[in-house]
Amino acid sequence: MLIYPLGVIGPWQIVIIALVILLLFGGKKIPELMKGLGKGVKSFKEGMNEIEDQINQADDTLKKDSKDEPGK
Repeated sequence: MLIYPLGVIGPWQIVIIALVILLLFGGKKIPELMKGLGKGVKSFKEGMNEIEDQINQADDTLKKDSKDEPGK
């Protein structure tokens, strides 16, 4: 008998979850759900990249300003 530690999903649990999702949403809705999920992930990544760019620009501006100050 194979015992899984708590919190680990085994292969049979994945199969059961997939069957429940298939029963709830049907075969035609699943591609639409995955497409929406993909768009959401893409949008999240774009937002993270924008924030990272803004942080880098602010950092570059601060470095430039500190070099331009007299006495430093």
